[in-house]
Amino acid sequence: MEQQEYWNHVSGQKAFTTPFQAEEFAKHVAKQGMILDVGCGYGRTLAQLYQMGYHTVVGMDFAQGMIARGKAQYPYLDLRVSTAAEIALPDASADAVILFAVLTCIREDAAQKKLIQEIKRVLKPQGILYVNDFLLNTDPRNVSRYQEFEKKYGTYGVFELPEGAVCRHHSTDWIEALLAGFEAIQFENLVFTTMNGHQSNGFYFIGRNT
Repeated sequence: MEQQEYWNHVSGQKAFTTPFQAEEFAKHVAKQGMILDVGCGYGRTLAQLYQMGYHTVVGMDFAQGMIARGKAQYPYLDLRVSTAAEIALPDASADAVILFAVLTCIREDAAQKKLIQEIKRVLKPQGILYVNDFLLNTDPRNVSRYQEFEKKYGTYGVFELPEGAVCRHHSTDWIEALLAGFEAIQFENLVFTTMNGHQSNGFYFIGRNT
């Protein structure tokens, strides 16, 4: 099942559980700032920010079902369907970009690099990038599926879920290389509960556009 089809299919069922470090984010982004959430799902992070006083917020996601759910649940948010590789915003137009459990949905190195380049383009100089995502695990269940699907996809950490999605867990070295164009303010390892109820290593990163 293609990724877009999968996320449309589960758009009314999945509840995202990884926590947004809202207090840390607020230390670096002014309330009047323009915030873009790339891969916003049904908008739960933007809804949290809106309640904190951030009212210039835009969310984009390639899954029409997720955006429809978000518009119904949070009608006050600006949520947009976006299926292009390019972000439909002008250069240097965002004060902050949120990338929340999006890299895990992009298995290819090149596609991840392209996304980060687009984020740098739309971010203002000194703008803030917030990333939250999953790291490699060492338990037998995860190691087994990493090894199984490395043969198919060519990347250790990529795996298929039984319901059809393809996901990726990342090495810290890869994440640091991917985000090297940002001045790291915070990089903290955490343990998350996944959308299917398992525990996984993860991280959040706050960086400044250089």
